[in-house]
Amino acid sequence: MTALPTTVRAATVKAATVKAATAISSGRSAPAARTARPGELRDLAIGADDIPRVLHRCRALVRPALEEAVGRLHPWVGEMAAYSFGWCEVGGAPAVASGGKGVRQALAVLGAEAAGAPGRTGVAAAVAVELVHTFSLLHDDIMDGDTDRRGRPTVWKAYGTGPAVLAGDALFALAVETLAAQQRGAGAVRTLSVALGDVVRGQADDLLFADRPWTGPERVRPDEYRAMAEGKTGALLGCAAALGAVLGGAGPETTTALDRAGRHLGVAFQIVDDVLGIWGDPRVTGKPVHGDLRERKKTFPVLVALGSPLGGRVAALLETGDAPETAAALIEEAGGRSAAMAEARRHITAVETALAGAPLAADAATGLRSLLAYLVRRDT
Repeated sequence: MTALPTTVRAATVKAATVKAATAISSGRSAPAARTARPGELRDLAIGADDIPRVLHRCRALVRPALEEAVGRLHPWVGEMAAYSFGWCEVGGAPAVASGGKGVRQALAVLGAEAAGAPGRTGVAAAVAVELVHTFSLLHDDIMDGDTDRRGRPTVWKAYGTGPAVLAGDALFALAVETLAAQQRGAGAVRTLSVALGDVVRGQADDLLFADRPWTGPERVRPDEYRAMAEGKTGALLGCAAALGAVLGGAGPETTTALDRAGRHLGVAFQIVDDVLGIWGDPRVTGKPVHGDLRERKKTFPVLVALGSPLGGRVAALLETGDAPETAAALIEEAGGRSAAMAEARRHITAVETALAGAPLAADAATGLRSLLAYLVRRDT
């Protein structure tokens, strides 16, 4: 693909921004497929707030700095980055595709405010976390062989595997550069490095889980799953809030509490996602019912069921993958669904405990609670 000149690319991104701103087999018949109960996930909420307003405010604060950072990349690499954010199409034409809600960048801004600093102090942290998150998605899509994301071809599918790897590497380097240039950059880079190490460990465990047996001494245990989810999902959420606080001048007590809250939130989020992956309403999730069972994923409800007296029957069904509806019913009968929701609630309580024990600015603490609740408050 021919790279766009830098000036053309910048104008393209700007135009896109303006346009976007305006615009079982036991012989018994399996019970009928059932999606999540109304309100089953809503009661996980730990607060209430005008989440769209919070997200919009933080995105408006971060977007210019994020565009400026991406604009410093090689034009072709920058185009791939802009495509991954939903700012342009392949070739650079402006796009209005959704680039995500910006939850991590909002966590960074609120983290700075929770430390008593202006929200703009956390912008560099928000940019860095958004860059790292996007870098991880580019590489995850390659590892998982996913061809679509948010209704569009993934970067590797649109541009090629090599270019997508290169774009991901560039985003990672840019994130480090962005933090290192800040007044408290050294501490921020250290915080990011720890989180990234945990993300890699979590991703490695997740990949290895696929090759482990359903039953026996080598099967995946729920406690291993918790550790995987904390690393793969929770580490970057905790890092986002903690990074904002670091740049805002917060002390170790505050940054540690925010990091811990984000990590617990990540586990809760991943477990709720597991429930949705089996029993979610396709009209809401955009995924087929029982999708995770068809893909034979070792999710939390599945692992709980495998450890129950019904585990052998569950394993036999999952091994063949031929009767996902029957498997879903048996997993629920084995307690997998109820155990997953109880586990998610436990981690949400841990989020609240972590935030309650830290010296946080009141308004920002309220916003953080609401934003964290938003991530798991998904009705299906």
